[in-house]
Amino acid sequence: METSDVAGWVEAYVRAWESNDPDDIGGLFAEDARYLTAPWREPWSGREAIVRSWLGRKDDPGQWSFRSEPLAVAGDLGVVQGETTYRSDPPVVYSNLWLIRLDAQRRCTEFTEWWMPQA
Repeated sequence: METSDVAGWVEAYVRAWESNDPDDIGGLFAEDARYLTAPWREPWSGREAIVRSWLGRKDDPGQWSFRSEPLAVAGDLGVVQGETTYRSDPPVVYSNLWLIRLDAQRRCTEFTEWWMPQA
């Protein structure tokens, strides 16, 4: 896997985040993928559960912005640092750290997202 593979996957993730389209979301993940939303929380397991859980807590389009940078790639693992800004009054900003494991078809097999509010 190359840095460009990780960056391409993140771009597709952001498009799915913007659209909240089940096909866009599902297309990101392998059938048996795991999506870890927080330490010690039970992961979303399987593509169908990931799509259902994503849509259960979706963000409305146009209410946020995201920027990111791939930090490292090792084997099937990509590490991405990001920043999400929610357009509220006042704006709320989160620092993000993503661990992304991709299979040979560039579908995610395991996604870990950690997000922390900036003080």
